[in-house]
Parts: sequence; structure tokens; C-alpha cells
Amino acid sequence: MNQHIGSPHDRLVSQDKAHAWHHLTQHQTFAGKDPMVITRGEGMTVWDSQGNAYLDATSGGVWTVNVGYGRKQIADAVHAQLMELCYFTQSMGNPPAAEFAARLIDKMPGMSRVYLSNSGSEANEKAYKMIRQIAHRKYGGKKHKILYRERDYHGTTITALSSSGQYERKHQYGPYTPGFVEVPHCCEYRSQYSGLDGKPLRGREYGVRAAQAIEEVILREGPDTVGGLVLEPMTAGGGIILPPEGYWETVQAICKKYDVLLHIDEVVCGLGRTGEWFGYQHFGVQPDFVTMAKGVASGYAAISCTVTTEEVFELFMDEPNQRMNYFRDISTFGGCTSGPTAALENISIIEQENLLENCRIQGARLLQGLQELQKRHEIIGDVRGKGLFAGLELVSDRELKTPVAESVAAGIVTDCMQHGLLIGRTNRSFEEFNNTLALTPALICSSAEIDRIIDTLDGALQRSSC
Repeated sequence: MNQHIGSPHDRLVSQDKAHAWHHLTQHQTFAGKDPMVITRGEGMTVWDSQGNAYLDATSGGVWTVNVGYGRKQIADAVHAQLMELCYFTQSMGNPPAAEFAARLIDKMPGMSRVYLSNSGSEANEKAYKMIRQIAHRKYGGKKHKILYRERDYHGTTITALSSSGQYERKHQYGPYTPGFVEVPHCCEYRSQYSGLDGKPLRGREYGVRAAQAIEEVILREGPDTVGGLVLEPMTAGGGIILPPEGYWETVQAICKKYDVLLHIDEVVCGLGRTGEWFGYQHFGVQPDFVTMAKGVASGYAAISCTVTTEEVFELFMDEPNQRMNYFRDISTFGGCTSGPTAALENISIIEQENLLENCRIQGARLLQGLQELQKRHEIIGDVRGKGLFAGLELVSDRELKTPVAESVAAGIVTDCMQHGLLIGRTNRSFEEFNNTLALTPALICSSAEIDRIIDTLDGALQRSSC
């Protein structure tokens, strides 16, 4: 498309290149090309400043816009609330925060309290602070260590990175917060455990063994020093990894055995992404903490939540004259009323349009389509996913499971974009496992849109093989 000097596109690009600092981007690449500027969205489609349309299979690039673009119902509710009350510190109450907390807890049997902040990193920090404060109040400060899993990701602050199992994301940002200890991954496709026959463990045997590796770390560190375990219910940016059968029930038993608080990070999987309200609800576990962000308000306002059981909450109850024995924390923008207002409408839309069921139906169609692609394309080593949360691990040798170079996965993403489809991938997270394509369309996705995703990806894979 030809652009005239001084056109809106030219002005936007000029301003962007001169002053904006993009996330996760090497700006030297803009020396020879212009950045993409997204200007509009409706349903599952976004448009750039040149008028090009794209089917968005990333829900906003980072798995956030769960109910799709252009939701007037949310925008109108937020506008009305802002005119009534835009903000007051959450050391006081406000109507949308109270109503949202009650509505959210109704979706989370066994949970009781909602602490509001404004990002997934911040929500996780709150949980870590709670675990550390409980260690001081209940265990004389000793039971302060927090375990995290290889390949999981929990945010971008220094302490959140301290709990990240993605090494390239951590590189050059240390030294890190002490007291965080890694446990092994649970990716069955890359089973790191063998049976008596010398073959890699699979299925339930692998799931139980991968969970037992957590117990081994607890015993190595000393059970009296370990206070918490943070896990994604299904690993997201680390490769779309579903825990094998037997994993989660064994994890729960280990936490109970050693009095370790279980923190499940639902920043990606929460609010319907996997076909249930929360990813952990597929596995019958009862966490002590659940954190969430992205899909809570589908990107219509900034909000995150740290949700706890009543048992955890009561550990911070004490006489008012005990100056140090409450949760001494504040999140400035946790007091914004736009977040819980948008989140309330987001929940209503998911219920009104039966989007959990749609996620399950279209997710099954997506996985079936990806499995068909696997039969036709040797580069696909593994297909993983649940609901509208799916990944393709790409390999150059299926037998050896050799990961393709990151540039190969990046090239397929670029090819799809050139053909009107936005997909994601593991991005500079590991030395060699940046080889998984990620497909996470909005929960509103139709059968026709699923088919278009599969067809476009098929074409890109064919061209990649040439």
C-alpha cells in the first residue's frame, strides 16, 4: 500500500521509532524496516496502521484478550464507573472491587480472599511476600524458601525472575533475590527419567516421578526451610506443557506432607483459557494461593489478583496493637475501579455466551487440526494443549527430538503474519528450546476461524520445508 508523506501511518511510525521503547524487541531491527503499529480490533481481527487485517491467534500477543476486541458492554461499564468513582486506595473499599471479589470467589471453591494489584508479576510478588511473612510469624523466619519449576515463568520483576525457569529471560538481570530454588520440569515429551528397562518413563509413571523430583529437592534443602512451591497449572511461555497424569495429585500430597504452601500461577490459564475457569480445576487440587492477571479483564483494564484461602488470610489476623502482624503491603493501582468493573463484565460475557463450552469445543477442533498437521509435516515433533491453549514443538529430527533453530520457528511466525495470521512462539527463553509455536485464540473463536488458523499454518509449514 502506497503511503503519502504526512499520512497518519507515516506520522505514527515516525513517532513510534523516535520515542517508543517496545517490549521484548531489539530496536536495531527498525533500522531497515518500520515497526508494526496496531490501530484497531474487532472480534478476532486486528488492523495495522496500513489497513492490513490479521486474524489474531495470540489474544493480543500475550494471551490476554480472552473475550475478543470491541466489547462495548465492557467499555460502557468502565466509562460509567469512572464517572462515578475512578480511584481510591484499596485500603478502603469500593463497590466494583467488593462485587468482583465475591463473584470471583464463587468460581473458586475452597478459596476465600482477593487481593487486587495491576500485573501478574505484582500478583506473584504479593504471594511471595505472604509466604515470607508467614515464615517469620509461624516458623521464626526459617521456612522461607520458595521452589519454582524449570521452564515456568512468573513475571518480569527481579524477584519474579528469581522464580523463573527460563534462563535467557533472566540473563544479565542478576543478582537475584535469595531463597528461590528450582525443581525439574514435567515435559513428558522430553522425559528425563528412565524405567528399569532403560526407556524413558511415560504417562502416569512419568507424572508421578516428575512430582517426586520436587520432594527430592525439599529433602535436599531441608523441609524446615521450604515454605512455598509456585507452579503454573500448565507451563505457558516455556513451551505449552501439560502436566502428565499423576503429577498434580502427587504434588498436592507432597505439599501437605511437608507443610509447603501451594501457589498456582494462573496468569495465563485463568478465566477460561483451558476450558475451565482456572487451569488447576482440571486436576482436582486445592491451592493455598492462586494468582491471575491477563484474562481477568481481557485487557480492557489493568488488574491482577492474589487469591488465598481463609486459612492463609487468618494467619495475618492479630490484635491492632501488634504493629507488624498484618500484611503490610499496598498496590497503588489496585485501587483503580476500572479493573474490577471490566473484570465483572468479562465474567458476565463468558457466562452469557457460554465461552467455556466454546473453548472446549473449538479447542478440541484446534488440537485435532494440529494433530493432522503433525501427520503431514515431519518438523512437528509434538502437539500439546488443552482448550484454546495449544503448542507445536518443532524438531529437525523426530527420532532424536532435535529442536529446530529459533530462527526456523521465527520464520514460520513471520510467514503466517504475511498471510494474515498472528501466532506466537517461545521467544528467547532458553538456549535451545525456543522451538514451540503457540496458538491461543480468543474464547470466542469460531470453527471457521479455527480452520483458517490450521490452513494458514499448513501453508507456512510447507513453505518452511522447501
